[in-house]
Amino acid sequence: MIRLTQWAIIFLCLASSAYAPQQSPLPELPADIPTSAVIRLVLTDNAPSGQDAIWLTPDDSIHEFFQFNDRGRGPKIYTTYRLDQNGLIVSEESKGVDYMKSPVEERFSLVEGKAVWKNQAEDERQAEAAGKFYVDLNGGPESGAILARALLIAQENGKQLGVLPSGSATIRRLQSVPVEAGGVKQTVTLYEINGLAFTPTYIWLTEQNQLFASISGWSSLVRKGFESTAVTLKESQQKVENARAAELAQKLTHKPAGDLVIRNVSLFDSPSKSVVENQRVTVRGNKIVTIEPDPGTPAATGVTVIEGKGKMLLPGLWDMHAHLYEENAFLDIASGVTTVRDLGNPIDHLTRLRQQIDAGGQIGPRVVPAGFIDGPGPFEGPIKVLAATPEEALQRVDHYADLGYVQIKIYSSVKPELVPVIAQEAHKRGLRVSGHVPANMIAEQFVRDGADEIQHMNFVFLNFMPDVKETRTPARFIEPGKRGAGIDLHSQQVNDFIAFLKQHHTIIDPTMGVWESTYLSRPGQMPAVDAPMFRPLANPGPKSDQGRRRSPARIGSTDRPAIPRLLRQHGPHAQKAVRQRNPDRGWHRPGERLRVSTRTRDLRPGRHSGARSSSHGHSRSANRHAHG
Repeated sequence: MIRLTQWAIIFLCLASSAYAPQQSPLPELPADIPTSAVIRLVLTDNAPSGQDAIWLTPDDSIHEFFQFNDRGRGPKIYTTYRLDQNGLIVSEESKGVDYMKSPVEERFSLVEGKAVWKNQAEDERQAEAAGKFYVDLNGGPESGAILARALLIAQENGKQLGVLPSGSATIRRLQSVPVEAGGVKQTVTLYEINGLAFTPTYIWLTEQNQLFASISGWSSLVRKGFESTAVTLKESQQKVENARAAELAQKLTHKPAGDLVIRNVSLFDSPSKSVVENQRVTVRGNKIVTIEPDPGTPAATGVTVIEGKGKMLLPGLWDMHAHLYEENAFLDIASGVTTVRDLGNPIDHLTRLRQQIDAGGQIGPRVVPAGFIDGPGPFEGPIKVLAATPEEALQRVDHYADLGYVQIKIYSSVKPELVPVIAQEAHKRGLRVSGHVPANMIAEQFVRDGADEIQHMNFVFLNFMPDVKETRTPARFIEPGKRGAGIDLHSQQVNDFIAFLKQHHTIIDPTMGVWESTYLSRPGQMPAVDAPMFRPLANPGPKSDQGRRRSPARIGSTDRPAIPRLLRQHGPHAQKAVRQRNPDRGWHRPGERLRVSTRTRDLRPGRHSGARSSSHGHSRSANRHAHG
């Protein structure tokens, strides 16, 4: 089931990639699409970038063609669905190319209660599959509408709907909204589907329960002719999502009335990279006031006590390369990430999200914002803060500075001659400068022109491949992968460049977890970066089996719900459904990895606590993992 939320993440992570320049982002519909087909448009930043076509044939089969263009990338897939009287899929066939233009083919059949399916990641069957809905990997948005209708039928009959490979899903009607375009009026209804992911999936249906729209992030899918209604639907849906976030924040956030004491805990000490046993830590407000050996005496009256025996206490983690959304803001806190550096988001989206977090209406981390600037053209990123002239570059920097941003992130389509203009103005306003190395530059030039930091290790490797000039294309991924091993790390050229970076105090933001997945992930296998996290769940020992059965992330051969199934897909993007990084691989020893991740906020008396109170009255003073 292709969901627009997944594509929104991909837009963000690979925004400047393309195979060839495109004069228009909207691809043409193939000639074999019937003129009677219902057309829905994919909108990226409100501009049409793709189509979803639906038509029926006399045998009652539903046919779908889905495509969009993200500067040369994007899926192009034909799917045929056949349903039973309860709206369940009994046959599905998909064929085409996925977002990365890799060939994909998927087949599913349900005969006499036995399900058989095969795709690029799975070749499986289930004997007791009657009455269950197949959650596909390659089908288009229509598969989401088919699921919604099947859930409504099951709900009407008082039944719960199981899904394949495992698990179940539910649906809830939220609200109806009248829309009008071109003199045509409709009433569309927002539904919430739960059970497919950590957060709900939202879908807008017509009065006939046909898919009208799917709204998420920067991209939307809307019935053709009603594109102007996307803003209204997004605002209406945002209110629903905000209410859910506020409800969860109220339910899950607790503010101690007095001191908070964590006793009998093992403490990870960042400066020494060591573990100190049997410690008592006292937090007052958002300050750690004492750390001492636990004396074993009862805490004072009025103090909230957390028993830490058998547990590890460490400073809040920092995600130094994030693109923050509401759903991963929750997951950050659940994973111990209390501060993120956001390296690219629309200003209005990030401003609203930060305000909600500060006000206590959204659970999420502290945010250190970086302002995204790209150049206009066929490769421009989806954040439409663009600069083509020195005057525009100065305006963009000053606007971010006025908003309180602390950093500028230059993107791949910025003209090389504008880099020193941006850097000088940013430094004058007290902002740091980082980014992708723009096309037709190498890393050394980027640093000489004022960059304080380089995003993604591939741009460091490309410094030694000056013939690769058009780095807005997949060449920036492919060439380092093909040629990187041939670079002599002991050569004078490499050592001179490292000395140059050291002399300029240049920071490297390597995003190595992404590269590990990019180069090592294979279809049908857990991404290398996630394997240490999920392998114990797939092969549990006696002590972990009970926890595995209670966990929503089970990965047995036939006991596997939709969430971890995403991790089995091909390519470097599937693993973004789960954001934790590989704890067992990398270039740091374990203690050093934790020290690096936490060193900006050491657990010392008088320092800010990694924990957040419900009032979110924290200091913002500070020094979603993206693709290069």
